[in-house]
Amino acid sequence: MKMLLNGEWLDRPRQMDVRDPQDGSLIDTVPMASAGDMLAAIEAAVAGAQRARCLPTHRRMAILQQGADFIAAQHEEYARTIAREGVKTIREARKEVSRCIDTLRISAEEARRLAGETIPFDQRPGSEHRVGYFVREPVGIVGAITPFNDPLNLVAHKVGPALAAGNAIVVKPDSKTPLSALKLAEALLSSGLLPRGVLQVITGKGSEIGDILVRDQRVRMISFTGGLEVGQDIAGKAGLKKIGMELGSNAPVIVMPDADLELAVEANVSGAFWAAGQNCLHVQRLLVHDAIYEAFVDRFVARTRAYRVGDKLDEQTDMGCLINEAAARRVDDMVQEAVAAGATLLTGGNRWGTFYDPTVLENVPASCSLACDEVYGPVTILYRFRTLDEAIAVANGVNYGLQAGIFTSNLQTALRAAAELHVGGVMINESTDYRIDAMPFGGVKGSGLGREGVKFALHEMTEPKVVCFSL
Repeated sequence: MKMLLNGEWLDRPRQMDVRDPQDGSLIDTVPMASAGDMLAAIEAAVAGAQRARCLPTHRRMAILQQGADFIAAQHEEYARTIAREGVKTIREARKEVSRCIDTLRISAEEARRLAGETIPFDQRPGSEHRVGYFVREPVGIVGAITPFNDPLNLVAHKVGPALAAGNAIVVKPDSKTPLSALKLAEALLSSGLLPRGVLQVITGKGSEIGDILVRDQRVRMISFTGGLEVGQDIAGKAGLKKIGMELGSNAPVIVMPDADLELAVEANVSGAFWAAGQNCLHVQRLLVHDAIYEAFVDRFVARTRAYRVGDKLDEQTDMGCLINEAAARRVDDMVQEAVAAGATLLTGGNRWGTFYDPTVLENVPASCSLACDEVYGPVTILYRFRTLDEAIAVANGVNYGLQAGIFTSNLQTALRAAAELHVGGVMINESTDYRIDAMPFGGVKGSGLGREGVKFALHEMTEPKVVCFSL
């Protein structure tokens, strides 16, 4: 495939292979953009931003709705692209395509609702003869840096709100999974309504082009989804501009003695091993009350052992591979560190190539990286607790705070957990993996800055402007 630069699909002499992480087979090649290409894209976006802000709301809506229609008509093709270049099974990939369609349609509807408010200036003595309002205006150019784990929908979560708000956007997709982002651009251009330079997708390696996008002061907002270390690096380079970051997690789920045990097991097995755990909402720590611990562990481990690992395109497969062998080795290193420190391996712990078995451990010391860092793989650790105070303290005791979960039938317990868990979202009788594309999504501490979710991202990508009349 070619990259999209200033309204044209362009190739380059330097190429980058896109390979299936499952077997290393070549899927396609994309251009290896140069620093000059990224500078050209930003220059084109300056003019594109002026065109974008002049687009009437109905045209922004039409671009987004027709893009969603285009993807819906080719649903299976988009799903196969996600499954082949990334880590999801074909069943998981189909769900991502459906969510992307929803994200674009919600973006179109939020464009309709992007409005300001009147301001009662006469609340201040001496301002009785003033009236006015504020409106929301686009920031201008948004730079989007997207990850491999949701290579279509997480791009849509940046592009959809940016276009709905009247911005230009330059997307730098993960070099391992650029095809889905390029196919999203193809869908949004299909209407013929999107002006030149408003949307660009520049393919290439990491900091070689990413640093240019981050540092350029003509780019007025950086929207990044990825790891904490890279996020910190971006924050240090960006300068005075808006930053939105979703940086991952080490998500805890509390299971109380009055929980529906079957519901808790099923929800958390899915939450632990969706996309082979390469998911910022992955259930990494399960805190189970002492009264039901043995019963929960027996069922959770049995259900984990029944998980089918294999070919991503096989309809019967529950879990595929990791994104590359280095990622699989990293997960294995974290598991082996915990076992060496005294943890008990209940199931899993085996790696072959890019595959890693669904893995469950208990008695993991707090000093181990599994206990406090993000594993980003199919590994979940179990803790016993006796009081809710103890569980909440453990849940809050890491430098992440994206989402947490609690399973209970007691409303007071649920409300207390919702109030005291220091996270961006609390899921009650759901695993931490639950999300819809309209809700505010983001975290505290090392889990990021700002919120995604279409309406909330759209507000991040605009600036309020006050207009006041003295009569």
